[in-house]
Amino acid sequence: MTINVMLVDDQMLVREGIKSLLRLSDSVQVVAEASDGSQVLAQIATHDVDLILLDLSMPNVDGIATLKLLRQAQVATPVIILTTFDDHQLVLEGLAAGAKGYLLKDVSLDTLCDSIKTVYAGNTLVQPAITERLISGVKAQSDTFGYQGGAVELSKKEMEVLRLMACGYSNKEISEALFKSEGTIKNHVSSILSKFGVRDRTRAVLAAIEIGILS
Repeated sequence: MTINVMLVDDQMLVREGIKSLLRLSDSVQVVAEASDGSQVLAQIATHDVDLILLDLSMPNVDGIATLKLLRQAQVATPVIILTTFDDHQLVLEGLAAGAKGYLLKDVSLDTLCDSIKTVYAGNTLVQPAITERLISGVKAQSDTFGYQGGAVELSKKEMEVLRLMACGYSNKEISEALFKSEGTIKNHVSSILSKFGVRDRTRAVLAAIEIGILS
């Protein structure tokens, strides 16, 4: 199966670079492009798009505004933010606005394809390379996500799963790392989300950082 991707970035060279990488993959292909968010809904209506790679800093309609447009239009197509080391605050806003993960623009082909597959499969993506920046952002602005929960008690196994979630591991990768079945890991993840009262893995990780469980 091939995953159809739309690129949304105002820099043509960036789009061309990503397309050149993905041409080497037999599992991902670029089927649509946009130079800002104003074109996204029209492209989705025209093309069969499975996932969006979205830049944050764009003229006219930027990445955050694009995510809000997608939410207002009730478009369920998953979005991965494309970012740099310097915009952790925008990344936090993007995740809060509905993005399922983020990547650096200089990722390798393997990382890019694996990340696309991870998010397409319904998971969220927390890339270890900039997790530290996100942690700093959360600590600096503890109300970014508005987490209102109190103390959360996790089992030893749930803490192990949470730490791997924070490193961007998929359920399959966590199951391999902890020598547990994927079904067992899925149950642990569901329990963690329930205890934090959040709907996805990224918010669980960020909530854990906010209340000091992860540091």
